[in-house]
Amino acid sequence: MNKRILAALLFSAISLNALSQQDKAIYIHTDQSIAPIQTTMWGVFFEDINFGADGGIYAELVKNRSFEFAKPLMGWSIKGKKIKEGDLLILNRQGSPSNPRFLRLNVQGAAKGDAGISNEGFRGIGVKKDLRYDFSLMYRQHRGNVLLHVELVDEKNAVIGSAQLKLGSVDANWHQQEVSLVSTATVEKAKLNIWFEGNGLVDFDMISLFPSDTWKGRKGGLRGDMVQMLADMKPGFIRFPGGCIVEGMDLANRYQWKKTIGPIENRQLIMNRWNVEFGHRPAPDYFQTFGLGFFEYFQLAEDLGAQALPILNCGIACQYNTAELVPLEDLGPYIQDALDLIEFANGDENSKWGKMRASMGHAKPFHLKYLGVGNENWGPQYIERAKLFQQKIKDKHPEIKLIFSSGTDPDSERFHYLNNELRAMKADIIDEHYYRSPDWFLKNASRYDSYDRKGAKVFAGEFAAHNHNKITGSDKNTWQAAIAEAAFMTGLERNAEVVNMASYAPLFAHSEGWQWAPDLIWVNNLNVYGTPNYYVQKLFSTNRGTHVLGMTKEAKAIRGVDGLYASSVIDTVKKEIIIKIVNTEKTAINQTIVLDGKKKVSVGTINTMAGDPEGKNSFEQAKNFSPKEQNISVKKQQLVLNLSPNSLNVLKLKYR
Repeated sequence: MNKRILAALLFSAISLNALSQQDKAIYIHTDQSIAPIQTTMWGVFFEDINFGADGGIYAELVKNRSFEFAKPLMGWSIKGKKIKEGDLLILNRQGSPSNPRFLRLNVQGAAKGDAGISNEGFRGIGVKKDLRYDFSLMYRQHRGNVLLHVELVDEKNAVIGSAQLKLGSVDANWHQQEVSLVSTATVEKAKLNIWFEGNGLVDFDMISLFPSDTWKGRKGGLRGDMVQMLADMKPGFIRFPGGCIVEGMDLANRYQWKKTIGPIENRQLIMNRWNVEFGHRPAPDYFQTFGLGFFEYFQLAEDLGAQALPILNCGIACQYNTAELVPLEDLGPYIQDALDLIEFANGDENSKWGKMRASMGHAKPFHLKYLGVGNENWGPQYIERAKLFQQKIKDKHPEIKLIFSSGTDPDSERFHYLNNELRAMKADIIDEHYYRSPDWFLKNASRYDSYDRKGAKVFAGEFAAHNHNKITGSDKNTWQAAIAEAAFMTGLERNAEVVNMASYAPLFAHSEGWQWAPDLIWVNNLNVYGTPNYYVQKLFSTNRGTHVLGMTKEAKAIRGVDGLYASSVIDTVKKEIIIKIVNTEKTAINQTIVLDGKKKVSVGTINTMAGDPEGKNSFEQAKNFSPKEQNISVKKQQLVLNLSPNSLNVLKLKYR
C-alpha cells in the first residue's frame, strides 16, 4: 500500500477516535445559567427520634430530672441505710399541670453515705476529664439544715468528681441553687450520686447536670459537638420539631409549641411517641422534657445562619396510629396556634407573643419565612384542613411561604391525589418524602425533569436510601446507600428551579437508643461521627453555588448514562464553577470535561469519596468514608478525570 495512503488512513483513524472521545466528553456550558439556586436548597431535618433531643443534642445529663416520667423514679435509685419506709415520697402538687410532681425527703441524722439518690443518666452519663459540670436543683426546705454531697462515679463506683451544696433557705418557697464540679477522668457510663447529710424535711425538683462545653457556652444549652456537625454543613434551613412527633399518636400526644417555651420548669413533659412505636425497639424511658423547645430551635437556626422551618399539627393525629381528627368547626385553635407562632417569631416587643420571645432574651424578631402545615398527612380530610390553614394564614401573612404534605410515599395513588389537589390550591411548596432502596434513587434521578416550572415548588423533606432488612442500626449507613443518594441529589440540583429545599432524615441517632435506621449522624455519650451519607450531604451543602449551569453528555442531561450522574453550578459571588459527578459503575471511567464558554479556568480542587459499596464509618473509623481533596489544573478549558468506581467527585474551579 502507498505510504501516503497508509499515513492518511492512520491520521483519519486517529482523528475519528479523537472526535469520538470528544463526543463522549462532558460539556459544562459555563455561560448557560438555567435557574437560581435557593439559599435553602440543602438543609437539615431534626426530629426527637433515636434519643436525638433528650439524651442527645439537649445536653442535660440527668434522666427524669423532675420526676414526671410515667414511673416517677425511673432513672433513679435510692441509696443508704438511713432512708426508711416513708422517708422518700413522690408528691403531686395540685394546680400545677405543667410540672406537678416533686420528691420529698425526710433526712434523719444522716452522715454522708447514709441517705442518697443516684441517677443513671441516658444509657449512662458521659463525662470528660478536666471538664466542669454544673449541677443545679430547685428545693424547698421546710425545716432543718441539710448539706448535699454531689458526686460523679465511674462504673466501679469510684468517685471522679465531687462538690458540696449547702441549702441556704428554710421557708415555704421554692429556691434554686447550683454548684460545679470537675471530672478527674473520662467515663462513658458514669452515674450521679447525691448524698444528704444532717437533719431536715426537704422537697426537690428539677435536679440537673450540664457539661460546661455546651454550644456557645450557653448554660442549660445544647451539646457542642453535635451542633458543630450541623454548623460544618452550613445548612440553608433547619426543619423542626419533626416528623411524626408533630402528629402524635393521638391529639393529646401531639407537639404543642406553646408548652415548650418560657421557664424550663414550666414546660409540660409528654411521652415521646417513639417510646412505644416499635415493639422490637422498646424505649420505655423516652420522654420529651422540652428543654429543647421552639425558642431554642429558632435560636439554633439563627446560630447556624439557617432559615427556621417549623412544622405544626393541622388537627390530625398520626394516621397510622389513631387517625384522630379535630372537627373542621373546631379547628380554630389550631390555626390560631400557627398565627401566634408567626407573632412569636416575627412580632415586635409590644405584641403578646413577641413580648414572650423578648422575655426569653431575644428582643429582635427571628424573621420567620416558612411554615409547615401537617406532617405526612393524607386524604381529603387533610386537604380540607390545609385549605382552611392556607386561607386564614395568607389573609394575615401573605409573606409566609406555606409547606404542605404529599403523604408518606412518592408514587402511590395517595401521592398523586394530594399532589393534584395541592397544585390546584396553588400551594407554595409541597413536601415529598421517600425512603426507598438505593436502586429507586438511581432510577429517580430524573424525577423532576418534567415537573411544572411555574407551579408549586418541591421540598424533598425526608429522604434516605434504605438497604435490605438483613442489616440493622448504623450498619445500614453504607456507601452503597450514600452514593445512590448522591446520584439522586444531582437530579435535585439540576432541577433547582423546581426543588427549593431538601434534607436527609432522620438526623441523629444514639448508638444504644435508636428506633429508626439509617441516620445521618451517630452519637454515644462521649463521641459523634458522620456517616458516609453525612459527608455526601455536606459536600452538596457546602458547594451549593448560586445558579444551575447547563451540563450535557452526548447532548443529554447526565442522569445514568454510562453509569454517570452529574450536575454543575456556578457561584457568582466566589467566582467558582462547581461540578458534581457520581460514578456508580464497578470500574473506573476516564472522562473528559470540556468547559464550554467564555469563562477562563486554570486551577481548582477535586474532592473524592470512593470505596467498597458495603463500607461504612464507625466510632473507631469515623472518617473511613470522607472527602479526600487534591489540586487539579485545567489546560485549554479541558481536563481528563479518572473517576474511581463507586465514587462521588466534586470539582471546584476558579474562573475569571
